[in-house]
Amino acid sequence: MKFRTVTPVFQVADLGRAIGFYRDVLGFDVAWQWGEPPHIASVCSDPIEIVLLVAAQPAVSSAIINMGGVDEYFARVVKAGAREIVPLADRLYGMRDGRIADIDGNQLTLGQPLEAAAS
Repeated sequence: MKFRTVTPVFQVADLGRAIGFYRDVLGFDVAWQWGEPPHIASVCSDPIEIVLLVAAQPAVSSAIINMGGVDEYFARVVKAGAREIVPLADRLYGMRDGRIADIDGNQLTLGQPLEAAAS
């Protein structure tokens, strides 16, 4: 047995608004939407997939995305409107990371190993 990926499910109040944030601010593509009107969708960027699910009272979730080029990406998405929760910095646990929030309060920690950040 070998695990391949994990897909977090983030609850959102308004699917169209959430899709707009992930597409326009974070640069994700919409993979699919389901329902009439849609109440669930998937947004993707490379191997990363996040499912967005409409909920009457959304609960806040979080995910960690290990990536390359974290400095440039973090600066770009904050400039584009992502709310910075934790500034990007080198951490004692060997990562360079920071945390942002989407428009529903769901949090994404964006980071890369310090060895990769130095190269």
